[in-house]
Amino acid sequence: MPWFHHTADLITRDEIERLLDRTIEESRERLAIAELRRVLLLPPDITRAHAGVGWMTEYLYHRLTEMGAEVHVIPTLGQHVPHTVADNEWMFGSIPQDCIHPHDWKNGVTHVGTVPAEFVKEQTGGLVNWEMPIDLNTMTVTEQWDLILNIGHVVPHEVLGFANHNKNYFIGLGGKRTLGAAHMASAVYGIENNLGNLIAPVRHCFNYAEEHFLGDLPDTYIQVVMDYNDEGMLVHTGVFVGDDLETYLEAAKLSRVQNITVFDEPVDKIVAVMQADEFRATWVANKAVYRTRMAMADGGELLIIAPGVERFGEQPEVDALIRKYGYIPKAEVLELFATSADMQDIPHGTAHLVHGSPEGRFTIRYAPGGLSREEIESVGYQYADPAEALARYNPETMTDGWNTMPDGERVFFISTPSAGLWSTRDRLYNR
Repeated sequence: MPWFHHTADLITRDEIERLLDRTIEESRERLAIAELRRVLLLPPDITRAHAGVGWMTEYLYHRLTEMGAEVHVIPTLGQHVPHTVADNEWMFGSIPQDCIHPHDWKNGVTHVGTVPAEFVKEQTGGLVNWEMPIDLNTMTVTEQWDLILNIGHVVPHEVLGFANHNKNYFIGLGGKRTLGAAHMASAVYGIENNLGNLIAPVRHCFNYAEEHFLGDLPDTYIQVVMDYNDEGMLVHTGVFVGDDLETYLEAAKLSRVQNITVFDEPVDKIVAVMQADEFRATWVANKAVYRTRMAMADGGELLIIAPGVERFGEQPEVDALIRKYGYIPKAEVLELFATSADMQDIPHGTAHLVHGSPEGRFTIRYAPGGLSREEIESVGYQYADPAEALARYNPETMTDGWNTMPDGERVFFISTPSAGLWSTRDRLYNR
């Protein structure tokens, strides 16, 4: 069970800071920490900045250093592009740059164990028959820490059902083999079978890995939940603190209630905005696809306004893979995967092709700031001019939910797709 939790229609910053103070004290007591000499903070990366995890990390850093601790921060990037100095300053404020360490998913990991193929097969209903090597950030698993504070935003997720909990370890601090095995397993099992599932198959595998390989880490989970208030602003509604699976589950149950919008009928048109300061590649901006696909009507259109998007993949090799194959249907991807060396070399990229495909069921129209019409159409999407899209669907005047345009067009507008899941009742409950 969580050590403690707090839920409300609005949890203020002052209240969260008091809960963070309590987290430090209870961690010392419950984990029998005699002295806090070296502490590691593991927040999400910039794509979760809207959840306030940056200022929470900054607060913890200063509280702990005031107590005499040497504090380090590793943003749990996974294979995302490492933060720039400007990114770190924007997200983490006054934390010194030399205390913030980029995760190197290729060369900065250490093997800690392997989830057996038989276990993976069992959790995926026989669909996946490969083992899952667990390679994690070397600094995290080999250096001595008195306390590790794992900070996360719990929200529906395409691979794990819900972020966060040990996602920060196995995805955020994972190596190439771990990311590849996990993402491809989730794609084979089916993205729409994962979304909104409290313990999806890959999470079962990560729970196995945490129990068997990370038992010696002195860690505490800080899990936050957010919801929209009456003014349409995202606010904190839940904080759950503890060191076990139940801490995550309690947060995920609240997220399931607050962050999933259920429609009785499919939606013909959704307009989603991906913020330019957080989303610079379709690899991350496609959260707009993942989180709305279960709501889309056959023949409908999803318009993604993404003024910051300037590339497809976060890494050159993933970008090249997307440009080569495009966002093609799952059946085509799996057939190609069996014989294509480039797909097999970066299976997390291959899985992304599946996750981002409309499966021929609806149209995905992109309005990117830095990709051309030719580039967008070459990967199987349709193009929209970003200036025209922003002028017609102005985020400053649109409201989250249903909007009727001056010419009578009716659209469902989503200002922060990464903060929730949208689905028809049938697709959510009859799968």
